[in-house]
Amino acid sequence: MSDLRKILLLSANPTGTAKVRLDEEMREIEEGLLRAKQRSQFTIETATALRYRDLRRSILRHDPHIVHFSGHGVGEEGLVFEDETGHAKLVNGEALSGLFELVADQVECVLLNACYSQEQAEAIAQHIPYVIGMTNAIGDRSAIEFAVGFYDALGAGKRYEEAYKFGRNAIQLAGIPEEHTPIWLGPSTATDDPTSGQRVFIRYRNQKPEVTLAQAFHDHLKAAGHTPVLAAEGLQRVTQIDQELRHCDYLLLLLSETSASSDRVAGEVQTARQLWKPHRKPIILPIRVNLPKDYPLHAELWRALQAIPQSNWQSPADTPRLVQDLAEVITEGKVPEPIEAEPVDEAKPSDDGPPHPVADLELPGGTMLLDSKFYIRREPWDTRCLQEIENRAGLVRIKAPRQMGKTSLLARIRDRAVQLGYRPVAISFLETDERAFADASVFLKRFCASVSKQLGLSPKRVKDCWDEDLFGPKENCSDYFEEELLSTLDTPLFLGLDELDRLFPYETVSKEFLTLLRSWNEKAKVNDTWAKLRMAIAHSTESYVVLDTNSSPFNVGLAVELPEFSVAQVLELMDKHGLSWGTGDVEALMDMVGGHPYLVRLALYHLAQQDMTLPKLLTDAPTDGGIYSEHLRRHLWNLQQHPDLATAFEQVIMTDRPVELRPILGFKLNGMGLVTLQGNDVVLRHERLYRPYFRSRLRSLA
Repeated sequence: MSDLRKILLLSANPTGTAKVRLDEEMREIEEGLLRAKQRSQFTIETATALRYRDLRRSILRHDPHIVHFSGHGVGEEGLVFEDETGHAKLVNGEALSGLFELVADQVECVLLNACYSQEQAEAIAQHIPYVIGMTNAIGDRSAIEFAVGFYDALGAGKRYEEAYKFGRNAIQLAGIPEEHTPIWLGPSTATDDPTSGQRVFIRYRNQKPEVTLAQAFHDHLKAAGHTPVLAAEGLQRVTQIDQELRHCDYLLLLLSETSASSDRVAGEVQTARQLWKPHRKPIILPIRVNLPKDYPLHAELWRALQAIPQSNWQSPADTPRLVQDLAEVITEGKVPEPIEAEPVDEAKPSDDGPPHPVADLELPGGTMLLDSKFYIRREPWDTRCLQEIENRAGLVRIKAPRQMGKTSLLARIRDRAVQLGYRPVAISFLETDERAFADASVFLKRFCASVSKQLGLSPKRVKDCWDEDLFGPKENCSDYFEEELLSTLDTPLFLGLDELDRLFPYETVSKEFLTLLRSWNEKAKVNDTWAKLRMAIAHSTESYVVLDTNSSPFNVGLAVELPEFSVAQVLELMDKHGLSWGTGDVEALMDMVGGHPYLVRLALYHLAQQDMTLPKLLTDAPTDGGIYSEHLRRHLWNLQQHPDLATAFEQVIMTDRPVELRPILGFKLNGMGLVTLQGNDVVLRHERLYRPYFRSRLRSLA
């Protein structure tokens, strides 16, 4: 380890609890580190007879990287600290989770060397990347042996997980059959020698065929002496992912249709690219898994990967060749030669562009930061959304085509809920495994477990409370929410659900879940327990499934259909980018893209960076060489998958007059943002952008 690491040793043995040898444990740890070859890398601070308030004060005073607690634990009820009189005071996992969330920017590792501390360890692990707890009771001798083995390994330069393994082995060497009591909660490596070969972070979706392909890479790389780390998307915490990206030599990225449009994956790849600039690692090796070359990627993901060679997997027959080829690249430590982007993206952001006069420019795409100076409020909707969740039975429903700002508004509603003292839970169904959508019971169990985990509760409680012999999935889910969640809370629970449209194609599950949400909202109006529940949901209108509004929550609550920016809002955003335009320039841009938030922001970003002139941007806009190519190709891909929509849209493209379509087709094209409803007819939206681009391409589909 190259940086100084501060260790905070804490202990509590209140009056009335069994005496444990805490002083001996601390002494052994200190003496072991004094003998270590990297002893200069560590400092130790201690706090004994720890009162519950002392925990917070000690962490704030010493700013530790490692927090070690020795003492007692009693399972779900919590860890045992002292009160002002020296007697026992229980602190549960929820409280500990909240504390460590506040110090997550400093603390790297937490070791709870106390009996039955797994529950608290799991709660803390939501915010801290490396956490160790105890699954059962652990004897004094075992606790001391584990601690000494752990810190001996750290002092020898081993990583946290390797130190954990040395600690377990120390228990074995002492002849004590408790080596399985310590539990590791953190990113897991796949080999016992973290210094061998290259460290390869394998990122994939937890579904077939990605799982099988990821395992094949893992086994081959491990046999070749490398350190492969498997990480299925949606199963790891953000802090764990960030740690792995910083430590790995290669990022093996398996791209499926779902991950290709994921904000989270795009953000991880952007992080990897930022790390690459100063460190020349990680080296990204993308693999398209049943993903055609022309499939539209997330805008930020496409920009990050456009110059990086991408491998293709189409069937199991490709696996041996692909594994062998990329293993050779990794073994030889190669950096694949960059390729010329096709089409050439003249709108590529420039590292040398001038700074914005008000704030650093933000590349549009994904959720906007809460403190972003480029966020434009769309009144009265922003204010009404924030006010709605203050009301009993508050429910906000946000809908719009993609890239209109739904997720960013949802984040601001959640932030308002936090300010009001609510317990916030935010779930994006992009992170839910697709297989969960096939069965209502599986989906609702997973949903309850996800909510519990974010509240600092053990997800395992769901299984204990679920009785499928007596009740159906919806009844079990409602009972769990009422009895295990809402009844235990002193403040309202805010439930934010994003990407809800991902459920729509799964008719059975979506119908059950949506009717459940509606029934909860009705209960909140008359039941004090359910009145604690406030909800905000967001979904794209680019869905090809028409829902029955009588069996969904879509005719209750505050309905918000996000509009495009007005001329005044575009001018406001232009000023924020430091651009001095005349009326003609604003009109020219809005003639091309209207007030579409993402398309407008993307144009202003590149113009403020001086990547191009406005005339050049407008000339290239309706082509595959322009800055809107990803947006256009995504629409084209969707039309290719739905020939009836492609045929209907071609009718609109080929005339400059309103067109009468079958209502269902007009409804879907309007939901995609391609047309505007005008009475019983439809007219083309963003004519100067869509008509030139789609005219020839739709003819070629015929």
